[in-house]
Amino acid sequence: MERDILSLEHLQETLQSNPAVIAYFSTPDCNVCTVLKPKVIELINNDFPQIQFHYVDCQQHPDAAAQFSVFTIPTVLVYFEGRETFRLSRNFGIAELSEKLRRPYQLLFA
Repeated sequence: MERDILSLEHLQETLQSNPAVIAYFSTPDCNVCTVLKPKVIELINNDFPQIQFHYVDCQQHPDAAAQFSVFTIPTVLVYFEGRETFRLSRNFGIAELSEKLRRPYQLLFA
């Protein structure tokens, strides 16, 4: 299920209060982002259901993008237990994301 981030504080609280979070940084007018986002959501729902997906609109929340050093879109930040585990930016695929998620996800939820 997709959730929108409402502010920088909301994002920081979300990352600290949930065991696994993906923050998807994008803008509504990014064509690549628009195509990739539903695929990321589908991957999470099907293979990694314990991870929460959160969308961050960089146009509405430039402070959040700056605070998390997001300078290109799309950028996916993956957090496990409140710590950034990895990030993928610009050119990445669903298979790469799935491969990088598998091990930390299994360690945390298996």
